Amino acid sequence: MAAEKPQNLQNHTRLVPPFHMFVLPVLLVNVGWSIYHLVKAGVSFETVFGILLAIALLLLALLARIFAITVQDRVIRLEMRLRMAEVLPVELRPRISEFTVGQMCALRFAGDAELPALARKVL
Repeated sequence: MAAEKPQNLQNHTRLVPPFHMFVLPVLLVNVGWSIYHLVKAGVSFETVFGILLAIALLLLALLARIFAITVQDRVIRLEMRLRMAEVLPVELRPRISEFTVGQMCALRFAGDAELPALARKVL
């Protein structure tokens, strides 16, 4: 397996073409089509259920993404706690739990040499 390039502030976001350019647009069009069908055909069990199903599928796709990002945040927090325990001076180590998820994600891109000074500044 080829080594991936290290993540940094410029490349940490990721566009996944099959998801962002196919799945989401198709699911959004499906919601729109279901609403159009409700207006055109009238209210019936099938049209209402069609809208509910279309919205459920869209929410499923979005929530799956949110769940994955939540797990990623937990891994980043664990990674940073371990890294900070090694890099930070002894007096700052007890305060590692005070960092928010956002602060840890931001500090993740700092080098080991600059991390203690930035951690002090954040705290």
